[in-house]
Parts: sequence; C-alpha cells; structure tokens
Amino acid sequence: MKSLLGALSFVLVCQGVGGLLHTFTDGAFDLWALTHRIGFLDGYEVYVSSVLLVLGVTVGTAAERLPGSA
Repeated sequence: MKSLLGALSFVLVCQGVGGLLHTFTDGAFDLWALTHRIGFLDGYEVYVSSVLLVLGVTVGTAAERLPGSA
C-alpha cells in the first residue's frame, strides 16, 4: 500500500508541475501535462495543476507516515 501511494504521489506531483510549466512557458512542456488536454478545464489549468501538486505532496506525506514495510 505504501509503494502504491508513493507511485500515485509521484504521478500527481509530475502532473501538477508539468501543468504549471506548460502554462507558464506557453506550451513548451506539451508532453508532461494532461490538464491542458481536458476540454472542461479550459481557463482553470493553473488552479487544477496547483491542486494536483498539493494533493501529490499530501499523498506522499501520508504514505511516508504509514506503518509497515515498503
């Protein structure tokens, strides 16, 4: 469970950072983010990417606090 949450955390952080980089560099990081490809998120990409980044850090922190083996 701990490794699954760690992998999920990694994906969420990558999507959050990739979405922010895509937005602030005018599309230079096109392959990193999926938020700009989802139609109903038009205009909210920065907010969604920020939420994904914070959620990824939160899930990673929760995964580290779980007792048990890796």
